[in-house]
Amino acid sequence: MKNLLLLLLLANILYFLWGWFAEEPSQPGVAIVEESELGPPLVVTADRSAEAVASVGAVLGSGEPSDLAAVVGRSCVTVGPFRASADADIAQTRYSGEGMRAQLRSARGQIFVGHWVQIRNIKDRDAGNAMLAKLREGGLGDAYLVPTDDEGLKISLGLFGDINGAEKTELQATSLGLDAEIAPRMNEGTVYFVDIALPPGRGASAIIEQYGEDKVMLRDAATCPQTR
Repeated sequence: MKNLLLLLLLANILYFLWGWFAEEPSQPGVAIVEESELGPPLVVTADRSAEAVASVGAVLGSGEPSDLAAVVGRSCVTVGPFRASADADIAQTRYSGEGMRAQLRSARGQIFVGHWVQIRNIKDRDAGNAMLAKLREGGLGDAYLVPTDDEGLKISLGLFGDINGAEKTELQATSLGLDAEIAPRMNEGTVYFVDIALPPGRGASAIIEQYGEDKVMLRDAATCPQTR
């Protein structure tokens, strides 16, 4: 009986040693975990404050507002004003075709007509007529008197779409001893704008290159199209 007990004890010891040394090494795989074991769910808040935007810019090293806004998906630009609706339609179609949200809108505003070359501060018609005679002798025969409500009597030397032509006429009048100047001529009318939402990661440099800095308004100066 005693021998039988010793044999059973020895068998248990051998079985324990076999299990210890024969255990398979760990292998890569997929662990299945119950959702309840993960604890409470995470709550992520999308912080769109100015401080959050600035911190993103610090990480990216971008000092340009338009580039920074594009990264966080808030950037938009307004292109315009356009004098003709057809030009605005072309811009809207172009950027809509590139996958951006682009909306056309119109507004009442000041429309640039041209560069007006003029002589101001004319005392009276006699002085104006004497200047006209001098201008005609100097080759500027298209000059004429213009009475205005706000600035009195003027002499108009021409309205130019090209600044080079305006400057040439100004210099010609100045060479005759007359104080001419160039001023923008504006009229009120309907102008057109295209509002474009930039996708995340895209800046406005290509749009600025296309239309010029004076026709592209960034971020807060622009009206962002709403998601449909």
